Amino acid sequence: MNKNVRLYGFNNLTKALSFNIYDVCYASTQRERRNYIRYIDEEYNSERLTKVLTDVVDMIGAKVLNISTHDFDPQGASVTVLIAEDELAPAGDTILAHLDKSHMTVHTYPEYHPETSLATFRVDIDVATCGEISPLSALDFLITSFDSDIITIDYRVRGFTRAVDGSKLFIDHNMTSIQDFISPEILEKYDAVDINVYEANLFHTKLLIKELDLQEYLFNADADRLPPEERMEIAASLRREMIEIFSGRNIY
Repeated sequence: MNKNVRLYGFNNLTKALSFNIYDVCYASTQRERRNYIRYIDEEYNSERLTKVLTDVVDMIGAKVLNISTHDFDPQGASVTVLIAEDELAPAGDTILAHLDKSHMTVHTYPEYHPETSLATFRVDIDVATCGEISPLSALDFLITSFDSDIITIDYRVRGFTRAVDGSKLFIDHNMTSIQDFISPEILEKYDAVDINVYEANLFHTKLLIKELDLQEYLFNADADRLPPEERMEIAASLRREMIEIFSGRNIY
């Protein structure tokens, strides 16, 4: 927020951050793929996801109003956190506040390919805030909280607020690219592409991991025990899967 601008009333801009994170794995048999899904489902259950979101709440300086969690059968989990810029006190059967109530959600989608040895773990995260709070400050933490091979991020500022002279403000902070809010150390690991519509305060960034350490992508297997030809074939299949997810279309 530009501290030099005095507002008439309160800041009612809505800032929405939404992104998908994908982690790709190679499991040689259908049994191993099922075991991978089971492992991921236990590793990223609703309890751990709740910890991630509540840490984000602390980072952006908000307050938790309510938390709703669910672990799905056979796999997947969801967490929704209702937040506010300030703590809200109930009055009777209602809660009284300015329009600063916001929310965060996270959903997981473990799945595997029906015909190949690839499995994918997808995480969808949405953060919507009102007022001066911006979710961009938590980007590094959210990215590093998961194994992130492909990341697609959207950020949108909607609505307007007013300065004391009555002029409208359609965004309250300088914004060129989402990449400006990601640390150089993280960006160094990815190829990144931007698609931004500045007139609409709409920003989009896609990231694709640059280097593949094959051992990190094998589930219950040792890369050194595989023949060179098989290692190359597995690496190529992983890269093809990542490129298609990154591109948003079937290419191969």
